[in-house]
Order: sequence, then C-alpha cells, then structure tokens
Amino acid sequence: MNRLKDLREDKDLFQSDIAKIINISQTNYSKYELEKINIPIDTLKKLAIFYNTSIDYILGLTNIKKPYPKIKK
Repeated sequence: MNRLKDLREDKDLFQSDIAKIINISQTNYSKYELEKINIPIDTLKKLAIFYNTSIDYILGLTNIKKPYPKIKK
C-alpha cells in the first residue's frame, strides 16, 4: 500500500513537484514512495499538511483521510 503515490496522483502532480514543495531531491522522494527509506518526521509533517491528512493516514495506520483537529494554543 503506497498512500504517498495515491495522494500525489490525486492532485495530478509529479514526484518532482512534491520534492520541490518539501525541499528534497526527486530521487529521495521516489525512495519514500517505493518505501526504500524511512520518511523523517519533519517531512511527514510537511506532507500531512500539504495533503491535508494525518500522518497516520500516510503511514497506513488508519483509513480515515481527514486530518486531526488542530491544537488550540
């Protein structure tokens, strides 16, 4: 199951587009999608914010796409 690829394709974007948005190389982003390397937590946060979903959804821990409510400060 590769949610990153599905989320990216739902927005009609290329790997290079997302790589630019989160400030990494396209090669590293490809490795994330292929699950060849682990995604750092700060990158997971950026992806969850960009895709408006939760980190748990990206990691396949839940099937609910809706992000968690934001913490009130």
